[in-house]
Amino acid sequence: MLPVAALIGRANVGKSTLFNRLTRTLNALVDDQPGVTRDRQYGYCRLAERPFLVVDSGGIAQGEEEYATDIQVQVELLLIEADTVLFVVDGQDGVLMPDREIAQMLRASGASVTLVVNKTEGLDPHLAGSDFEELGLGKPVLISARRGSGIAKLLESLETENEASEGEYDESSRPPGIAIVGRPNVGKSTILNQLAGERRSIVSGRAGTTRDCVRTSITVDGQDYELIDTAGIRKKARVQERIEKFSVVKTLQAIEISQSVLLVIDASQGVQTQDVNIAGMVNELGRSLVVVLNKWDGLSKQWKRSIVQEVHDRLSFLPDYEHLEISALFGTHIDQLMPAALRARESAFIKISTSSLNQVLKDAISSTPPPAHRNRPIKLKYAHQAGSNPPQIVIHGNQVDKLPESYRRYLSRFLSRAFRLRGTSFRIRFRVGENPFQGKRTAKRGLHRSS
Repeated sequence: MLPVAALIGRANVGKSTLFNRLTRTLNALVDDQPGVTRDRQYGYCRLAERPFLVVDSGGIAQGEEEYATDIQVQVELLLIEADTVLFVVDGQDGVLMPDREIAQMLRASGASVTLVVNKTEGLDPHLAGSDFEELGLGKPVLISARRGSGIAKLLESLETENEASEGEYDESSRPPGIAIVGRPNVGKSTILNQLAGERRSIVSGRAGTTRDCVRTSITVDGQDYELIDTAGIRKKARVQERIEKFSVVKTLQAIEISQSVLLVIDASQGVQTQDVNIAGMVNELGRSLVVVLNKWDGLSKQWKRSIVQEVHDRLSFLPDYEHLEISALFGTHIDQLMPAALRARESAFIKISTSSLNQVLKDAISSTPPPAHRNRPIKLKYAHQAGSNPPQIVIHGNQVDKLPESYRRYLSRFLSRAFRLRGTSFRIRFRVGENPFQGKRTAKRGLHRSS
């Protein structure tokens, strides 16, 4: 198990900036507006000799601030998960009453705590941390998360915790990454919490509660998954705040790094234009997709029939996909989500033998030959698989660069259906020229004969 280091502190002390510095990513939102981070954000830190998991928590808010109770619950849950706590304070502000209250909570918890004084650029290093020693959490480590100073010393302080962990972390052993996407308030966080079996994401009736992409590891029927709960994507005209614009970018990043996607639609509202737009984004990024109709309970039979037909009509541009009808609130058919996501992922990472691929290509050509270009035949000679997620194929031949777009789409559909892909389709590239493997095969035959 990777050791877990949790970042805890009041709002706007630089926890997210430190998270980004440690993980060498931009996976946590950073903004001068307090309270941007509301949920737990997980990332891998490989700066140290041994990697560890770092968790960015929501800033502990004052009682009168919005979501204060929810964030407090998040931090309490995080303390249960963490092996060590990085208590981040603001060196520019000095010790404030919320810092004292958090320090008291951490001392009472018995957690292993490293006091981190951030934003110390320009301060006297001998004086910057002295005020914070009154918190009773040992000698503080002085850093500037924005500039990167002091990070090496901070990592040294975590080496003892890392030495307690056993084994090496293998990147290839990561579980399937499943992104949960959709418009705001369609039930994405409720789905995540049902699957995780705990209140991992803050759930609210107010649209836009989730701003970060929250990673959660779960196990279902012996299979490990990494769920990525994303901020709801609004129409561009409604994305006013800079933070929400950044959230849309993060959602697209989550789709891009995922291995399959659950597109959640509010069945009680029908298919909205933004649902179609999000489906188009997923398809454009080439990720394998499952359509999830949430809030299914309580709908009339007539409405259910109409919404299924509406999904079929408005999402007809998507490759063959599964659709599920669930109620996240009541847990109805939640158990179908991960098997469907896994089937979609299997399609994204399908491995096809060259002989099978070329036989199906031959069948596609026999069924519908490619059109001629200026009275010259277009010949498709040879195909081979070139990649995964999405599955990619390269087809070699004469004048293949002259193939019309309609025939390219036909080939993609034919091959995808022949190999029973679900939620994704082949991305096909065309190259003019002879079979690149022809010479190698001839050479092998010659060697065989000579032997």
